[in-house]
Amino acid sequence: MSATEKLFTVAGTAKNADGTVKARFANDLVARIKILNKAGCTDINLVELPRAMTKLECLQYLTEQGITEGDAGFAVANKLAEKTKLAKKGEVKVKATKAPAKKSTKKAVSAEDILAAVEDAPL
Repeated sequence: MSATEKLFTVAGTAKNADGTVKARFANDLVARIKILNKAGCTDINLVELPRAMTKLECLQYLTEQGITEGDAGFAVANKLAEKTKLAKKGEVKVKATKAPAKKSTKKAVSAEDILAAVEDAPL
């Protein structure tokens, strides 16, 4: 499992001390709230997820739950767009091309060769 596939059980948003709102991910709700409070964050809105999820799945879940208004909705939408772009970047596009025609390995036989073979054949 790569670093981008790390799973989280808590997701949401919080406003930093400088006023910017960011999407947040964690595995322990209480510990994460304490850390955010200590850092001076406000408007902390974290929810426990129904199952462990990747960041992309967390953001999709938050959108489904209605976190789409105001700065929190903007932060979730921006992060979702970023993660979706990264997910698509890992996809490989395959272009189908026509296979080259097989070359015949048979030697062309002339009518004269056929007649000569028939004349030499025993009856």
